[in-house]
Amino acid sequence: KGFYYKNAKLLHPGEDLCCLARLDDRTRFVIINVGGIKYKVPWTTLENCPLTRLGKLKSCNNYDEIMNICDDYDVNCNEFFFDRNPSAFRTIMTFLTAGKLRLLREMCALSFQEELVYWGIEEDHLEWCCKKRLRQKEEEAAEARLYEGEMVFSETTQCAFQDNSRLSLCMRKLRDMVENPHSGIPGKIFACISVSFVAITAVSLCISTMPDVREEEDRGECSQKCYDIFVLETVCVAWFSFEFLLRSIQAENKCAFLKTPLNIIDILAILPFYVSLIVDMASTKNSSKPGGGAGNKYLERVGLVLRFLRALRILYVMRLARHSLGLQTLGLTVRRCTREFGLLLLFLCVAMALFSPLVYLAESELGAKQEFTSVPTSYWWAVISMTTVGYGDMVPRSIPGQVVALSSILSGILLMAFPVTSIFHTFSRSYSELKEQQQRAASRQMR
Repeated sequence: KGFYYKNAKLLHPGEDLCCLARLDDRTRFVIINVGGIKYKVPWTTLENCPLTRLGKLKSCNNYDEIMNICDDYDVNCNEFFFDRNPSAFRTIMTFLTAGKLRLLREMCALSFQEELVYWGIEEDHLEWCCKKRLRQKEEEAAEARLYEGEMVFSETTQCAFQDNSRLSLCMRKLRDMVENPHSGIPGKIFACISVSFVAITAVSLCISTMPDVREEEDRGECSQKCYDIFVLETVCVAWFSFEFLLRSIQAENKCAFLKTPLNIIDILAILPFYVSLIVDMASTKNSSKPGGGAGNKYLERVGLVLRFLRALRILYVMRLARHSLGLQTLGLTVRRCTREFGLLLLFLCVAMALFSPLVYLAESELGAKQEFTSVPTSYWWAVISMTTVGYGDMVPRSIPGQVVALSSILSGILLMAFPVTSIFHTFSRSYSELKEQQQRAASRQMR
């Protein structure tokens, strides 16, 4: 950095009274007072930073220009006063002295970013670890602002109808009941009923896959159990449709309402029931008509479509994310850790490409040729070995193959563990943020 950078130093109390006694010192040095902490800095140091706020002091020609840059100026002592954070400026002086710009642990990263903007220092001078921390805080702040904006928007829409009409009062109560379980007893009851119907739907889906029920469906029969399951499913879908209708009624912007991920899941979970009814009615009409093999093929296709649509009922479980903080945290963690999941997939693919040819060569020469017939089939063995699943459908028999298997298992454990720490910390941080946001929303609702 040079000799003059090292001459910049902190002034202790009483030292500034005699340091500028001579006129040549006034022309060579300047006193920077930031929040009561004074620094003696050579003018040459400031000349080498022309784009910063301190560097502009050298080009000032009158008192007004000086006051546009700093907050106060003492002509007698040649002292410039800045009403800023002294801790942040201490880090900036360290950057001027040693050329290292680091983020203080005890200081807010966003506040330090504001200090850098004020002093005119670019963020690119930050060390890579501090820059990573700053970017992480910026992402968290952006998500918090987005959430706060949604909350403010919901509050403004609630306040948009503050008249005493009965319709506006009903709309506010409906919005609180279906969107905010913490608003009161009606919201809690509505959330409990919704969760109960989701659980009933999951249980009925499990029962509908029992062998006796499947045999009755294949024969075209419908016993009392099958009829009860159908009635129960109809009641659940009717409740979900009613709930979706209530949410759409209270929404101010219908297009934004339909674009919400949870509402899209609701649509994908509700529509298969009505589509299956229409397809079932169409297949019944078609089966009553006289036909041959073409009719049987049509019935087979219709049965496949019905089974696929009934399998989509499992999407009802995703509706629990409306009322579960854990599921919301999981979704936020997946969204934030896309890079970590990509690294995990990359590690797995590279290891697969490495160990699959090795085990194929070892087994094709010395072991079970009937199991490891090609390299693509060895990929499946590499996946289940590295993820420590171990189905046992493909097992190396030779000693070289077992050595390769041991290496792949140990490598899989290590590679899978690398991104887990970052994902865990992200999950913990996301849970704390969502919990704090819910508490703030609850306190705002109480006020």
